[in-house]
Amino acid sequence: MKVLFVCLGNICRSPLAEALFLHHLDVRSLKAHFEIDSCGTGNWHAGELPDPRTIKSAKKNGIEMNHRARQINPSDIHHYDYLFAMDHSNLENLHTMFPEHTDKIVLLTHYSDKYKGQIIPDPYFGDEEGFDAVFNLLNDVNEELVLFFADKQQASK
Repeated sequence: MKVLFVCLGNICRSPLAEALFLHHLDVRSLKAHFEIDSCGTGNWHAGELPDPRTIKSAKKNGIEMNHRARQINPSDIHHYDYLFAMDHSNLENLHTMFPEHTDKIVLLTHYSDKYKGQIIPDPYFGDEEGFDAVFNLLNDVNEELVLFFADKQQASK
């Protein structure tokens, strides 16, 4: 299964979603069944490490991040099975870029029982508390998402 997390600049939400998804896969020994990445719809931060506040929030919760920001490219839509947008703006941008593939592009919270339809707010212009709140939200959502995929994988056996 190939999963791509998408936000605006790929330095706050999507690289953290990627790291947390990998963490939850690892906890359940499912990492070998997935290919995970993240990107942004914009190119402002291409090549950069995640925002220092994102790294700090992750690190204090035991999550290491080693991602370099990149912009989405046309081949991504064919390579990945799921593209998870962090908010409605990202979702709309992806649907505009790839109108023939909207079936594989959804909000990250699409499969969540607890947060279905909610967005992952962009903490970029806020303080560390906002980054911690986004960490907690992404942690919960990604744990649910890994469980969804684990159930789906089990059902296909």
